[in-house]
Amino acid sequence: MPAPHFFADSPAEVGLNPDKVQALFDRAEREIKEGLLPACQFAIARNGKIAAMRTFGHATQGGSDRPATDETIFVAMSATKAITSAALWLLMQEGKISPADPIVKYVPEYGTNGKERTTVEQLLIHTAGIPQAPGRPREWGDHARRLERYAQWRPIHPPGEQFAYHVHANYWPIAEAIERLSGMELGEFIRTRIAEPLGLPDLRVGVPRTIQGRIADLTWVGEPAKDEDYKKIGVTPPRAAMASIDESMILEFNEPETRECSFPAGGCITTAGDLALFYQALLHDGKSWDGRQVWQPAMLHEARRIRSGSLIDPARGMPANRALGIVIAGGDGKANLRGFGKTNSPDAFGHPGFGGQSAWADPATGISFGYLTNGFDRNDLREGRRSVALSSIAAACL
Repeated sequence: MPAPHFFADSPAEVGLNPDKVQALFDRAEREIKEGLLPACQFAIARNGKIAAMRTFGHATQGGSDRPATDETIFVAMSATKAITSAALWLLMQEGKISPADPIVKYVPEYGTNGKERTTVEQLLIHTAGIPQAPGRPREWGDHARRLERYAQWRPIHPPGEQFAYHVHANYWPIAEAIERLSGMELGEFIRTRIAEPLGLPDLRVGVPRTIQGRIADLTWVGEPAKDEDYKKIGVTPPRAAMASIDESMILEFNEPETRECSFPAGGCITTAGDLALFYQALLHDGKSWDGRQVWQPAMLHEARRIRSGSLIDPARGMPANRALGIVIAGGDGKANLRGFGKTNSPDAFGHPGFGGQSAWADPATGISFGYLTNGFDRNDLREGRRSVALSSIAAACL
């Protein structure tokens, strides 16, 4: 967990309302008390410090059931995409790679089956046309298998023409480029260039086996929503478009080999506190707690510029609001459908994760928030309502 100097003495020290923070405690603990979720952890931060961090429930770790604590680490799922993207931003600001570059400039193996002109930006904003490309988390650890996958994938539409959320495949060539340009394995690069400068010991993509006993094992809970539940609110099942995800794929994150490899789209295993503090650095001009410049302000400004605002997310019938690897809340009243709460400002940015993980920062208030759980609800409508409620409360804690 974060070092003591990252914790405020009280929420009031960083300008948050203690009563509102208590309401956040109560909402986060609700499904634990009801017996739906096995464990969860959240942290809310402001002014570079954690105002509050709590962990609830029990987590199976290393085959034994024990109370979850603030030392428990959780799989962040697609909240990882912001971490991997932020790693790429470091190389962008150094002039080593550009969003407009064809990815084959760095990963020639990707240039097959109509993917030859795919750009780095198209991969980051989910317009590369490979939303259902086959692959498994555990395969990332086998480099030869990775290269086979790049050559195998076929786009379902010409790159750049339309938005379709890519569950994981688009981040494979992004991470490959990071490794080749830096000469470091992705997890090592993130530890060296992001986690260590920011003083975040548990911000990892890929976890060594020596500490895997701290990880909360993933489990599926609940029953799926009924068709009539979706019809009542006029939406199609959100996971219908995620054909490359199934329950067994999620449970691969309980395997030591998968946890160890630096899976770039979903392999961040961390605490909610480290997530919230990562976003605090992005809010504070890219500086670490001791004033070290990690990201340049100009790079962060460019990273948060919406690139696909004119492209419609077909699954939800609204602008996708994708920037360079992160999502922007927007002011159209649909931020709650993009992984934020109903009280976030239009400029809030972040990236949610499958299973109800939340991670974001709001420049209007200076608040950042992380929520992680190891209970993956089969009822995605209930999961969505929980995520929106938590983020709505957190964003209004001033």
